[in-house]
Amino acid sequence: MTLLLRDQDLATAFDHAARGYDALVAANPGYHAHLRRSARRLGLPRRGEGLRVLDLGCGTGASTAALAAVLPGARIVAVDASEGMLERAAAKPWPDGVTFVRAAAEGLAGAGVEGPFDAVFAAYLFRNVSDPDAVLTSVRDLLAPGGRLGVHEYSLGGRRADRAVWSAVCRGIVQPVATVFGDSELYRHLHRSVVEFDTADRFAGRLRATGFDAVRVLPLPGWQTGITHTFVARRPRTVNGAGA
Repeated sequence: MTLLLRDQDLATAFDHAARGYDALVAANPGYHAHLRRSARRLGLPRRGEGLRVLDLGCGTGASTAALAAVLPGARIVAVDASEGMLERAAAKPWPDGVTFVRAAAEGLAGAGVEGPFDAVFAAYLFRNVSDPDAVLTSVRDLLAPGGRLGVHEYSLGGRRADRAVWSAVCRGIVQPVATVFGDSELYRHLHRSVVEFDTADRFAGRLRATGFDAVRVLPLPGWQTGITHTFVARRPRTVNGAGA
């Protein structure tokens, strides 16, 4: 039986969870350090000086903070569909060059989010959208030729042990704590969304199938090894031998 939330139901659940979200993720060892590691794996030059970066699905701003720390010279457009999460993010102190926009990943054009971007970073996003291929296609089109995509995502490595560890953590730690905040439905979704999402190899294949090249799958350390990965990919500079 699936317990997945989608679209407005998911945005509403995140609205409700926003008040306790930062406290909950802070209890996850390595959460913020792993986001910074994934941001560094974009491999952008000059600490991002003069570059334009889209943070897609920014939540309360943890991924935005990682990008701002690693790429202090970049202009960052941070986007999320949840009003509650975005309000929490925007209320924090930010350097010049960081802006926030409320929009669903499937509706960026309607919210005035326009490319080209030198890079797109998406943390914990793709398993939460109804049509990941469509979102990947729109992300590809927002990137400049040669632009880079970084995806930081729970995507199991394919071993039975990876799924067992993930389920044990969710049932033994995450869901009981979430119940205290009254957000058990969202965190049941979290558990199932990871179990039902692509394995790491399958998501890498999805990236290639939607037109990205130079795809790499990089593990993260600690208890999340085999559970959370950084995916790095690039929009080709040319299409069928012609300039993109």
